[in-house]
Amino acid sequence: MSKGGGGTDPGKRRGAFKKYERRRSGGFGGPPPGAMPSEKPRDFKGSIKKMLRYMAKHRAGLVAVAIFAVASTCFNIIGPKILSGAITELYDGLVAIKQHTGTIHFERIGMILILLLAIYLVSMVFGMLQGWIMSNITQKTGYEMRRQIADKIHRMPMKYFESNSVGDVLSRITNDVDTLTTSLNQSVTQLISSVANIAGALIMMLLISPLMTLIAVAMLPITVGLIAFIMRFSQKHYFRQQEYLGRVNGQVEEDVSGHNIVKLYCHEEQSLKEFNETNDILYASAWKSQFFGGLMHPVTNFVSNLGYVAVVVLGGMLAFQRVITVGDIQAFIQYVRNLTQPLTMMAQVVNMLQSMAAAAERVFAFLEEEEETEDQARPDGAPGAPAADGPQVALDHVRFGYDPCAPVIRDLTENVAQGSTVAIVGPTGAGKTTLVKLLMRFYDVDAGAILVDGSDIRTIPRADLRRHFGMVLQDTWLFKGTIMENIKYGRPGATDEEAIEAAKAAHVHHFVQTLPEGYNLMLSEEADNISAGQKQLLTIARAILADSPILILDEATSSVDTRTEQLIQGAMANLKKGRTAFVIAHRLSTIKNADVILVMDHGDVVEQGTHEALLAAGGFYAELYNSQFDVVV
Repeated sequence: MSKGGGGTDPGKRRGAFKKYERRRSGGFGGPPPGAMPSEKPRDFKGSIKKMLRYMAKHRAGLVAVAIFAVASTCFNIIGPKILSGAITELYDGLVAIKQHTGTIHFERIGMILILLLAIYLVSMVFGMLQGWIMSNITQKTGYEMRRQIADKIHRMPMKYFESNSVGDVLSRITNDVDTLTTSLNQSVTQLISSVANIAGALIMMLLISPLMTLIAVAMLPITVGLIAFIMRFSQKHYFRQQEYLGRVNGQVEEDVSGHNIVKLYCHEEQSLKEFNETNDILYASAWKSQFFGGLMHPVTNFVSNLGYVAVVVLGGMLAFQRVITVGDIQAFIQYVRNLTQPLTMMAQVVNMLQSMAAAAERVFAFLEEEEETEDQARPDGAPGAPAADGPQVALDHVRFGYDPCAPVIRDLTENVAQGSTVAIVGPTGAGKTTLVKLLMRFYDVDAGAILVDGSDIRTIPRADLRRHFGMVLQDTWLFKGTIMENIKYGRPGATDEEAIEAAKAAHVHHFVQTLPEGYNLMLSEEADNISAGQKQLLTIARAILADSPILILDEATSSVDTRTEQLIQGAMANLKKGRTAFVIAHRLSTIKNADVILVMDHGDVVEQGTHEALLAAGGFYAELYNSQFDVVV
């Protein structure tokens, strides 16, 4: 007796991408000013280093960005000092007029203003250049990351997708890459500009008056302390807001998507009660986070204004003593603002760097995941693909387990004759789908071998092997496109006439003709503008058009009515002629005509034979078959 095994797949995909995105992002809202990101990297330094290595090819561009950013800031910093000359000239002229000793020299003021305009224009040009280069670098980085992730997806083993959320994988190619590029674009330029602004402002302030600089700098620790104090209180409320924002969105989504069930079981009041409880917590945390976040600007402004008052008073005294000019006081006030504003920007830069590092960590973690590899080098002369006339398949002492220490197929040996149909039946979790995954090399066996026309499938490149499989699954998959495009997915080079013939064989043609646009009807993103049974018929038509020498049918008629099932069974009988077919079925009436039936249960192939022979034996298969017709009184 052949030996086999059973088991269930490790993990399930946990929800659609849109649902994941709404719950992950919270739907709407955002952090208060200066709030830290809700997701922090586990290894900030390591992520930043990887990011720097990844962007090494843009080194020249980044150096240019730094140079242009510093140049733009320097020219901007010089502006107030030059403007002070015009103000001093105007003030001296007014004093001279008052004393009848002179007049205002508008020519000198005009020359100073023209020079100031030129300086600000140069600063703007440098700023535009650094912005253009940085945007180009970040978008190229995002483009390259998306391309690498998309390529990586096709090289990943099936076990990764069966143990990780689909939404999580898709989030890395959308949310995380977008977060990374946006944060990178803003943080680099802001960081350089802020540092240059602080350094330049301090230098210019010291040149004007060291004493006034000392007073202005004394205000900085107070400003930094207040920012840290406010952030300490706002962060916890912000995180709570994001948490309950996700819960509110989740509850609303569940109530809307399950609206019929909620009404059926009269659960409206309970649902409303749960929503109100969550909404109350969201309200309390949201207004607190927004209140504390909103305090930052007026509080820091208050401290800054105190600094301005002290600077103006001291500056007036120094100007009266003719230590500095009136224009220098105006310039110094502007430099004080240039000193305090970058501090707030630096807090935002830290926030963006945390977000960028967290996103980069997730992206690089995915790119560094183990890839699907060929176990053995392909020997010279080994056949590159199965024979086109229905290959012979042999399972030689196959052993496999999702966890190697807990095998679900222990010792399966079976020879499948060329062009025969093998039905695999058994209770849920018996290993039927696992066996199909081994045939397709979604997983490789732990021991033994699977042979196709005498060649170990591990010596055949996966792409060559899978190209000769046609598959119809219980869970249908159609993409957003026309019906004709979906049918041709299995063989893109097919003509419309060949696609229509396949549709007729799968009994799709009739219902397509009743549609407003026929084969040109555009299916929606979820293909919910046709019924579940019609979707399954389209996947069958796709498999018929592919015309593959090996067929795998996993509950291929589970979503159609009995009459259509009979028609499809006839079409499948014609399709399977001259091909090797593996059929997984729970409705045993659909596999009566199989050449051999393998009955799997608890890690073993417990029975095998034809439908009539297995019924006559009165064993496990007969029990399964008869149970489908039992009537409970």
